[in-house]
Amino acid sequence: MQQKKALVMISRIREKATRFIVQELEGHGIEGIVPSHGDILVMLFQGEKYTMKELADKIHRTKPTVTVLVEKLVQYGFVEKEKSDDDSRVTYIKLTQKGAELRPIFDEISNKLNALLYGDFTDEEAELFDRLLKRVHARLYEQ
Repeated sequence: MQQKKALVMISRIREKATRFIVQELEGHGIEGIVPSHGDILVMLFQGEKYTMKELADKIHRTKPTVTVLVEKLVQYGFVEKEKSDDDSRVTYIKLTQKGAELRPIFDEISNKLNALLYGDFTDEEAELFDRLLKRVHARLYEQ
């Protein structure tokens, strides 16, 4: 039986993709942002504001992890905190203008990375690849 190497390959793909994203961001003069920050920014690009808990739930991270990531984004001026008018205990996270200006850069990098990832796949192969990854993700997510 052939040794199964899917996890090794997935890990290597993730490592290469992360390196690609960081290099592309640096090429645009953006330093210090990593893919984990991107998860938060992409949620905020939708034009809404979220609490830490809402962000954590949406990007499948713990609240403490999201808090650390958001603090770094606040330091860089990409997001800001806003107290709720209705409940002073609630704080929302929202994009600043500087953060909103990242969207076209993120879109460009995403398109480049997808072109690398799917390469010469036919449409059918790309759909099958996506379906298989979703099945694996769902199976692992249930654990």
